[in-house]
Amino acid sequence: MLFYEPLFLFLFGPAVYLIYLAFGEVRIRRAIILFAASVIFYAWSEPVFIFLVFASVALDLYVAQKIAALPEQKPRKLWLALGVVANLAILVYYKYTGFLALNLDAILKALTLPGINIPQIALPIGVSFIVFEKITYLVDVYRGVTAPARGPLLYGLYVFFFPKLLAGPIIKYHDIARQFDEMPHADVDDFVIGFSRFMLGVVKKLLFADTLASGADLIFSRDVGSLGFTQAWAGVLFFTFQIYFDFSGYSDMAIGLARMFGFRLLENFNMPYVATSITDFWRRWHISLTSWIREYLYFPLGGNRRGEARTYLNLWICFFASGVWHGAAWTYIAWGAYNGVFLVLDRLFLVKRLQRLPDWCANIVTMIVVIVGWTFFRATSLSQAGALLALMANPTAQASVEIAIPEEYVVVALIAAAICVAQRLSLYVKDFDWGSAAQRYAMASNSALSLLFLAALAKGLADPFKPFIYFRF
Repeated sequence: MLFYEPLFLFLFGPAVYLIYLAFGEVRIRRAIILFAASVIFYAWSEPVFIFLVFASVALDLYVAQKIAALPEQKPRKLWLALGVVANLAILVYYKYTGFLALNLDAILKALTLPGINIPQIALPIGVSFIVFEKITYLVDVYRGVTAPARGPLLYGLYVFFFPKLLAGPIIKYHDIARQFDEMPHADVDDFVIGFSRFMLGVVKKLLFADTLASGADLIFSRDVGSLGFTQAWAGVLFFTFQIYFDFSGYSDMAIGLARMFGFRLLENFNMPYVATSITDFWRRWHISLTSWIREYLYFPLGGNRRGEARTYLNLWICFFASGVWHGAAWTYIAWGAYNGVFLVLDRLFLVKRLQRLPDWCANIVTMIVVIVGWTFFRATSLSQAGALLALMANPTAQASVEIAIPEEYVVVALIAAAICVAQRLSLYVKDFDWGSAAQRYAMASNSALSLLFLAALAKGLADPFKPFIYFRF
């Protein structure tokens, strides 16, 4: 069930919200209504996998109680290891078994040995986000950051909370535990602010991301040998803007929906394409993932406490792991390793060099690095990525067959680029804030947003639905 499908917009969403307002005057009722709605929301798409999630939720609750009750460190570590391994086993089985089997099969055949054949395993929606959030709960209890959940209902709601269930933001348990304990009651301001944010997300997704996706698909589906310099850059730029508007659009919808119910989720994007270094980019892009990696992987590896060489290795490992987390394919692994290299270079010397440049120039250099990375991320294979990058580095490369790119794709890409440039320019205006500006001109901004929302709905009803990019993760 997608947030912008008619089923959600006109039936499920309004029905759940009205029931929540009408019968949720008592805190426990609000929790039950939201939990039931969240389970139905997920079961609509994953009716089989939901039972595995229920079983793992029960295991988490049991393990957390054991960790909290035991006084000695060693048994507590063993229980934590059990919980983390059990959750990672779910992720590895569903997401990586096919990839590992495929590569093992290739190695065996190369050695003239009999290959292996494993039936294709369906990837449950949002499994990576669910597993990471469940691990945060166990680690938080182990560290003493939070007490075990007061009951299965509240912890189940944390896992299944439908606004963020399928593609984040990744919510750390200690960041939201108090809100789920208190179950705040939504008021009019929550509805207005939340629904406005939700509308913005729908506009980003349907008007921008889906149109840009069609442009990217048009290029990436072609034989690379038939492309030229211009077409290669066009395809990668389409995707560069697509992934930003797609994923930030989902985050807007998730944050907006949660706010409508009275909950505050942390921001997941902060104008990432204005970044002046790769380190700055990762402070702004998918903030919840970067924060998770820092707290639950980088620090346990030793962070920067074991010397410079180990710090660089830890940084690279973290973003290599990020690539693996994003998908079971060599292209994602290469993307993660590539980002890890530039984060190490940033720490070695690159940030200092970029700081000597004007901000706009450092921004351009950073965006070139980011765009090269997105080429790996979007490509269907390493060979396609390499061929596209070779074309992008060769201005004399000519296409053997001209590709007619519809004008509306180009127009939307130019508007997307203009929005990102406007974000960069806004940094030069003292004390400027986009949210404050929207409130200052509330009538104009709300009217424009409403019209764009209606246009987005019309487009969504007319065109086939395109799932969010991060649903596959």
